[in-house]
Amino acid sequence: MQTINIHEAKTHLSRLVEMAASGEPFIIAKAGKPMVKVVALDAPDKSSIRRIGFMEGEINVPDDFDRMGHEEIQKLFGGAE
Repeated sequence: MQTINIHEAKTHLSRLVEMAASGEPFIIAKAGKPMVKVVALDAPDKSSIRRIGFMEGEINVPDDFDRMGHEEIQKLFGGAE
């Protein structure tokens, strides 16, 4: 993510706003210290992105999933069945 100093941000505000609106967020810094992050309003908030369970109903997990390949694994590691 690009960091812009506050003077440059004031000078090129229109260009930077267009950049953020097109999906390229940036940080405005003052004396090298990050102050604000500029993002598009329609950009998804990280907390609103749902990851767990996003494929619910798309895949089927077999009932014996935790035992699949058990015999082969036992043979590979020298265990007796």
